[in-house]
Parts: sequence; structure tokens; C-alpha cells
Amino acid sequence: MTNMDKNTKYETVLETLKETAEKRERAGLYTAMGFSSNLDLLMEFQVEKLNELLQEHMPEMLPEEARPFSPVNTRDELLQTIVYFCIHGIGGEADITDPSLVKDHFICTNAMGGTATQAAMALSKVGGHTVVHLTDDSCEVCEQLDSPYIHLAHEDGHLCRAGEVESHNPQEIHFILQFKKGDQIRMGGKSVSIPCSNRLILTKNTVNESLPFWDPYFRWIEEHARQVTSNVLSSFNAIQDPELLKERLERVKAHVELYHERNPEGIIYFEDAHYHNAEIRRICMDTLYPYVDIMSMNEEELQYTLEKMYRYPVDLENVISCAEGAEFLKNEYRVRKGIVIHTKDYAMFVGDPGKAQIENGLMFGSVMATAKAEYGGYGGEKEIEEILRLPLSEQGLRYAEILEKSDWKGRAFLVPTRYIDKPKYTIGLGDSFTGGMQLCFGCG
Repeated sequence: MTNMDKNTKYETVLETLKETAEKRERAGLYTAMGFSSNLDLLMEFQVEKLNELLQEHMPEMLPEEARPFSPVNTRDELLQTIVYFCIHGIGGEADITDPSLVKDHFICTNAMGGTATQAAMALSKVGGHTVVHLTDDSCEVCEQLDSPYIHLAHEDGHLCRAGEVESHNPQEIHFILQFKKGDQIRMGGKSVSIPCSNRLILTKNTVNESLPFWDPYFRWIEEHARQVTSNVLSSFNAIQDPELLKERLERVKAHVELYHERNPEGIIYFEDAHYHNAEIRRICMDTLYPYVDIMSMNEEELQYTLEKMYRYPVDLENVISCAEGAEFLKNEYRVRKGIVIHTKDYAMFVGDPGKAQIENGLMFGSVMATAKAEYGGYGGEKEIEEILRLPLSEQGLRYAEILEKSDWKGRAFLVPTRYIDKPKYTIGLGDSFTGGMQLCFGCG
């Protein structure tokens, strides 16, 4: 497909998305979304406020001397960690021992956290029905999830809305700091420009360290497997105990096998994450990846997995190198269908899509992620229509042309994003993308 064809197809993506969601609703189809949830507290981050704190508390330290801490135990460790992520323009996570370290210096507002729940909220805005697994089921979380399109499995076996459940687990808080490209950090008499918009997540872990499973969720999916077109797995990265992780993964393996047995065309979709512990990541990959149909990650997660775990070099500025790296992972772990890579410039699938309208899924995911980046909320029809007026990423268009002219044609499918140079929001973009992707399964 040429770049002109891609632009033309993008013009119809909103109509196609609406038709797909309506078709799925008529057929009674759902996406399963597991496993973790938490309360996000969005930090009202102004770089001038950070600069004031740096001048007051560490006036002699140079920017390049700042290093990240995890866990963050003191105010100075918090400031250094923020500076480190900002001046490198990288996203990531760190644990924090005392939430007051943040609350004493930054104003925060409630939001939704967790891949599964954010993907479900994104889908709800376009009419996509989901069944969601919660860990943090606090009233603050359930209030945000209360939608006719978001369903929970009640303990008596029926589906219900979030407002109808009782809380069983403690609340977990994640602080979200979003920083913008071009803002200037002043420290030790020097000024450094933030090279890329991104986000830092500061986590006070409680419930997700043990990731308690809700058995009615698993039972409902297994008993209604043919109504569940895809089954999203995520959120094992907070577990720190290898033996506990193995126990959880064995339960998921049994669930996945039964789901596949009862719905052979159902898709097991695994969304990658930032892991605090390399051993935990390795156990998760070795145990689950061979049972996964599609593995999804951003470019940083692709690079980390290849270079840190396999010493396999990948050039993120070379789309052929990225495709080769994705294929390596697919083959190494016997991922059944393929690998999705989502970035600010493009979304790419490497592998065999089977019956899935994979380019539609990549476009659905991309516009929903871009809407989240532009508006902060989850994009409905109005927001997506406005996003479709933005230009396609020039980098993404170049990469699409390179693949089209290479022997990757038919093995790698790439769509450029609608490009925003300085996104206002950088949290939940991959989760919104994950939600959009699910609409291309089961309606072929």
C-alpha cells in the first residue's frame, strides 16, 4: 500500500471504527482486559516549580550529576529522579516510599491507572464493550470506570457495572509526572532543554505487588469464550517475588489454554511494560510468550528486551532493524502470530495477521493514542475527527515507503501516526493504543 493509499484509508478510519464497534455490539462481542488497576494522581507539573525547588534544595548540583533512585526515600532523591528522566527525555517508573514527598510539593488530581482499565476506558468512548479485571477496586477507581460499556464479573456469575461491586482490596497510588519537550531545567548554574516529551511514574505499591486474581473474571471468560474476541494480558511487572509470579502465571496459562480450546480464533494479546526486576521479566517472558498470539511493546521496550536480554543490537532510527528485531523475538519465543511496535511516529505489526484486519487495528490504536496525547482524556468521535485533520508523521511515511520497497512487504505492516511534536499528555498513550487495536479482532 502506497503512502497516498495509507492517507486515503486513514480518512475513512473514523467511519470504519464506528461501524466495527456497532457490528461487535450487535454480535454481543467483548474484549477481556486484565489484570491490574490503580488510582493515578496526575501531578500538576510546571518546570518553573521544579527549578525553584532545585535552587532551594540543591543549588550546587549539576544536571549531569543527577541520578535516578528506586525506591525514592527523600525529597532530594525525588528531585534528582525527576531531573534525570526529564533531561534524558525518557519514560519510566520508580517506587516511592512516602506519598507525602510528592503531595507536599505538587498539586495532584485523580485519574485512572492500569493498562487494562485505561484501554477499557478508551474503548468505551467509541462504543467498545469490555470485561475488566480489577485489583484496586476502590470507590475512586470504580467511579471512573462506571460506564455501560465497561463490565465487571460479579461473584454470582453475571456481568455488572463498576458501581455495583464491593471493594475487596487496598488502594494503590501511582503519581504521574508529564514533562514537555523544550522546557528548560536550570540546575547548578546550567540550563538543559528537555529533549522529548515523556512521563515518569512514581509508584507506592500495595495491591499490585501480589496481583490478587478475581476468579469470577476468569470463569466468565472461559464460559463465554466465543464472545471474547481478544484476551489482553498485562501488569505482571509490579510483582517482586519470583515464586508468587510463577504461581500467578500458572493460573494464567491454564486460563489461556482453556480460552483457546473454546475459542480457537480468539487472540491472546500481551502488552509489555517497564519491569523493575530483570528476573521477573525473564520469568514472565519464558512462561507466557509461547502462549501469546500477539506481543505488543513500544520502541523503548523493544530495545531493552533485545539489547539488555539478548545483546541483540537494534537501531531505533532504522525501521528494517526494528522489524528484524521484532521477528527475532517472535521466533525466539514462538509467539503465534506476531509482534506489534507502537511509537510516536508509526505503529507496525511484524508477522502473520491471519483473519485480523491488522492495518485497521494499527490505525484505530494510533488515532486513539494521539487523541489521548492531545486532549488528555480518551478520544470520542469528535476528538478523533479532529485528530484526523493532523498531518501524518513524515518519519512514519518514510518508514512505510522503505518497507513497501523491501522484502518485508507482506511480513511487516506499518501505518504512520497523526503526528504531534509536543504532546500535552504522555500517560496512557500505549494503553489507549492497546484498546484501539482490539477492535480489529473477531469481525473479519
